[in-house]
Amino acid sequence: MKRWLMVMPLAVFLLVAVFLYKGLFLKPDELPSAMIGKPFPVFSLASTQGDRTLTQADLQGRPALVNVWATWCASCKVEHPYLNQLASQGVVIYGVNYKDDNAAAQKWLTEFHNPYLLDISDEQGSLGLDLGVYGAPETFLIDGDGVIRYKHVGVVDASVWREQLAPRYQALLDEATP
Repeated sequence: MKRWLMVMPLAVFLLVAVFLYKGLFLKPDELPSAMIGKPFPVFSLASTQGDRTLTQADLQGRPALVNVWATWCASCKVEHPYLNQLASQGVVIYGVNYKDDNAAAQKWLTEFHNPYLLDISDEQGSLGLDLGVYGAPETFLIDGDGVIRYKHVGVVDASVWREQLAPRYQALLDEATP
């Protein structure tokens, strides 16, 4: 019995050490999403401009990026110019303004330009919760039927676009074209 009590701390230490060692090799921007392969969540929320109510049906019809952003998010300010560039090249981007003040979001989009074809105001964070959002920015890739195909956590920049999102986006465009 005494021997067991002496070995127990060592066994616990080794178990914790293995767990922490494994964590060193995880990629934080590749957080798994239970939403991959599932339809975009059902929602009915106002647009950031407040001129209409948007639903998941408004996001269907063509492949698109759905970018979760907020004015309080420093990383969102970093990625915003690149999103404007993508939008100017014809990439369809929808925005989800997450847990943010709507007046601040409107000011942001006026000041920094609006890359979003539609921008959803998610002031309470309910849509973000349904999407499994950890924080902003996060970007989802959806197909023309509104099914989530990919999730990127973090800033979308030229490298992320070129290496991760563009090939998947193009594949969805190719699938949608008869």
